[in-house]
Amino acid sequence: MSKYWSAITRRINPYTPGEQPRDRRYIKLNTNENPYPPAPAVLEAIGMATDGSLRLYPDPDCEELRTIVARYFGLKKDQVFPGNGSDELLAFAFPAFFDPGSAEPILFPDITYSFFPVYATLFRITFERVPLREDFSIPLESFFRANGGILLANPNAPTGMCLPIDAIRSVLAGNRNRVVIVDEAYIDFGGDSVAALVPEFPNLLVIQTLSKSRSLAGLRVGFALGQAELIEGINRIKNSINSYTLDRLALAGAVAAMREESYFQDTRNKIMATRERTADTLVGLGFTVIPSQANFIFISHATEPAASLFSRLRERGILVRHFNQPRIDNYLRVTIGTDAEMDAFLTTLKTLI
Repeated sequence: MSKYWSAITRRINPYTPGEQPRDRRYIKLNTNENPYPPAPAVLEAIGMATDGSLRLYPDPDCEELRTIVARYFGLKKDQVFPGNGSDELLAFAFPAFFDPGSAEPILFPDITYSFFPVYATLFRITFERVPLREDFSIPLESFFRANGGILLANPNAPTGMCLPIDAIRSVLAGNRNRVVIVDEAYIDFGGDSVAALVPEFPNLLVIQTLSKSRSLAGLRVGFALGQAELIEGINRIKNSINSYTLDRLALAGAVAAMREESYFQDTRNKIMATRERTADTLVGLGFTVIPSQANFIFISHATEPAASLFSRLRERGILVRHFNQPRIDNYLRVTIGTDAEMDAFLTTLKTLI
């Protein structure tokens, strides 16, 4: 720990990204990446954008991308805010809507996206973790009390469980004076987006990403959806940090990806079908599989410890994610790969158990 670090640098416990190894070739089922490449039109658009215009700054307002996203969701352009991945959107949202030192804590589940407590600590926001039930479902009644704001990952991570629209509508209606952020990073794999509720609820901010369902984790593009007042709040934070958050190549690729509806539908449907087939096989092998509407599954075996399975799978060239945390330390999160990758995963598991 350096003597030059600030107090907040010493205090924070940074987010730990999934392993990206370089020592050998692995079947990577650990970081929820899409197993299929981006649509060919996306790669073509990025290639065409790679020209002399890179000497110029990109459009700070992302007009074309905002227009196409707004049209896709039936919203207005001033209800869309593009950002450098959904993590940056969350980083802007925390100081935009949550007050440091408030006596009322922001609320989020105790088992959820692990960046939530990191950002809360970084921005000095008081927070409280709401314990999930034993089956990992979210106790909605715990969110109807005094708070400084609410964050819900839907589907939740790492469980993959998803709340229906009516459940989130009730949270929004019961917390009209507080911002409710719904992180929908995995919504395209079986859940129903609450983007349609944006015109009805001025306290709703929906965050989505092109990293998962549109195969663009390497491009870093996401967007927030909310009424103009919330979007302007995020803009005030962005333009106090970095006005040019999306580069020209990212903008070109993102616009093309939003236009490729057929490719998007085809790949996400393949992933969902592979997920269900994999889950059924795992149940037959004695695993508990949490119902998932994401591009991953959360699994546990009655007699084989998760930490041991994690290590033995890695030795055999298959990476999954193990969280050494209370309540979930005997679970593995497994990203859904191609059919061939999942067959290799299942075959290996059979030899291990």
